[in-house]
Amino acid sequence: MSLYDSEFSFDDQQFLGDEKEIDAEIERCRQAIEDGNIYTSLETVEETLQLCVDNDRNEEGLYFVEKLIEVAPYNSEHWFRKGVFLNGLFSFEEAVKSFEKALSLNPGDSETLIDKAAAEENLGRYTDAQESLDAALNSDPNDEEIWFNLGMVYQRAENFTKAVDSFLKAVELDETFAEAYYELGFCYENLNELNKSLAAYDKFLESDPYSANGWYNRGVVLGKLNNLEKAINSYELAVAVREKFASAWFNMGNANADLGRLKKSLECFTKAKEIDPEDEAVLYNLGNIYEELGELNRAIQFYSMAIKINDEYYEAYVARGFCYESLDKFQSALKDFNKAIDLSFDSADAWYAKADLEYSLGKLNSAIHCYRTALKYEPDNFEIWFNLAETLFEMGSWVDALDAFENCNILNPDDATSFYAKAKVNLILSRTKDAVDCLKVAFKLDPAIKGEFVKEYPDIKSSKLFKTLLGEF
Repeated sequence: MSLYDSEFSFDDQQFLGDEKEIDAEIERCRQAIEDGNIYTSLETVEETLQLCVDNDRNEEGLYFVEKLIEVAPYNSEHWFRKGVFLNGLFSFEEAVKSFEKALSLNPGDSETLIDKAAAEENLGRYTDAQESLDAALNSDPNDEEIWFNLGMVYQRAENFTKAVDSFLKAVELDETFAEAYYELGFCYENLNELNKSLAAYDKFLESDPYSANGWYNRGVVLGKLNNLEKAINSYELAVAVREKFASAWFNMGNANADLGRLKKSLECFTKAKEIDPEDEAVLYNLGNIYEELGELNRAIQFYSMAIKINDEYYEAYVARGFCYESLDKFQSALKDFNKAIDLSFDSADAWYAKADLEYSLGKLNSAIHCYRTALKYEPDNFEIWFNLAETLFEMGSWVDALDAFENCNILNPDDATSFYAKAKVNLILSRTKDAVDCLKVAFKLDPAIKGEFVKEYPDIKSSKLFKTLLGEF
């Protein structure tokens, strides 16, 4: 599911003539050329050529312009138009050659330089495209379209800072330049200047309030600013303009889920599924919502649908495995966790999930192995360390448990439970002073642990040694 629309686009296309009439005119002109009447039909050929330009009839246009070049090989306009048609046919290398020929006949022509830059950009030759546009600016430094095109080249090259500079120059020259504001919004977002991005989209939407893409991208930025209510409002406006906007429904579903509005989120994801039933991310999120609602069999159904579309969907296997585990279908859960590990061996989540399941099945040695493997890939995960420590404690591996609890203390020095657990290990190992030090920290962090300690160790209450070391407790 696409989360961001990076380019401005028009929803409406203009058709400049009746297709049958255009076909008839093209055929009449072609016949005149084939009959050897090109010299007496030059005006007609020029008119037909313009018809091809206006209606994106690139193949026919290329045929006619090549015929004109045969009779007028030093006409720069013909070479320019040949380049335009080649661009339209995605023959960018040949287009560049045509534009270069046009420039050799008419050096510095800004229109030719702009279209040459477009071909170079499509070839990924961003430096060449920038040079072509810089040359165009030498001829016309106050042409906002050239600045805009230069910004687009920098944007495609992911040089967002220079792209911003170019777009700002474009809107300085024309403050109503809607497309430039749109691209500014995208560039600022990539630079993580979110408030500027939001302001740019607001400016764009002043000019084009019916742009579904504009409202959608504004929603993305508001989401990143954690202003979820306003983000939802923007997505609602996006789908009001374009109802079958699956990405907007998808993001609206995520925002509602983040706000705890699970029923509303379910409606949004269901709508996205209606529009694009083959989007595995939508199906996965539907599974998430049903899981949150406690409808685990429904969740499994949607996770399975996502896996059917993408049998390497690692997250879906893990999520489905948790549902199976909650339903006490342990073998199915284990199968899913193993599949997730096969797909992503270095995933701590999959190993951690399998470890907890192995523990639940009483396979403590296997659980310990899985916890340790998970920690190879996520060594700073407190929860995994704590579960490993408790399992080692249960196994009677006191020294290893002590080391694991020590890592818990380092990762989360405010967690009283891990200090108390470490104290208990030290008591078993007869390391009284170390145990007392841990108890002092645990009691300070959570005074309620004192009562728990007395219940677990009733003889301690009469111990003068502990009273002396710990004080009255």
